[in-house]
Amino acid sequence: MTDETIIEAVAAQLAEGTGQPLYRKIVSAIDGLIATGKLKRGALLPSERELEGRLGVSRVTVRKALDVLIAEGVIRRRQGSRTEVTARVEKSLARLSSFSEDMESRGFSPGCIWISKEIAFPTPSEAMALGLGPNASILRLRRVRTADDVPIAMEIAVVPAALLGDPELVTDSLYQALDAVGVLPQRAVQRMQAGPADALDKAHLMLEDHASLLIVERRCFHGDRVVEYTQTRYRGDVYDFVLELHR
Repeated sequence: MTDETIIEAVAAQLAEGTGQPLYRKIVSAIDGLIATGKLKRGALLPSERELEGRLGVSRVTVRKALDVLIAEGVIRRRQGSRTEVTARVEKSLARLSSFSEDMESRGFSPGCIWISKEIAFPTPSEAMALGLGPNASILRLRRVRTADDVPIAMEIAVVPAALLGDPELVTDSLYQALDAVGVLPQRAVQRMQAGPADALDKAHLMLEDHASLLIVERRCFHGDRVVEYTQTRYRGDVYDFVLELHR
């Protein structure tokens, strides 16, 4: 959407006689544009000054609306006066699924930017995770994962080369490649922790200084055999993990 169409949509919401405070009408208008897919993650909103001038409301009203959206994790401030749509992604911990499946189930278009595909010897931690010897061969995949073309995670996936010995067998989905050779993961063990973003994370995920990540390490099993070990470094400002609990 252009700045013009965003302002028109917000102005239409302001014109409705709902009795809501003006800042809440602005919040509702922007929430509605995001919910209907008209404003996608990474889109920039008009500046505070432009919203104030074009909508005929005070700077305090505009700022209060944007502060609410920021607190809800819907937008974030960038350098200068523009704000960016973030639209957080939720990931359930109750089901084993691929990144692509997660994104598609939530209406996002999954994608990836390949950094490297290689056959190599495992690092000590990779060998331990996969139950391999130090001289075994592994397929190591490095890529940036995207949703609607916005980068949200850095991923390193490692698979025994005995299962996938050709890097070109993996195109967009690693799980499709594993399924094709009969070893689609059936269960997994995950560990999560917070950690700082390094220089590579900042460059590929467009992060600011001092940003933190949610780091997830996952070992996937087919039967009793470990078939995948993956470390994924998620942007903490766009990704939520959700776990349903029962008593």
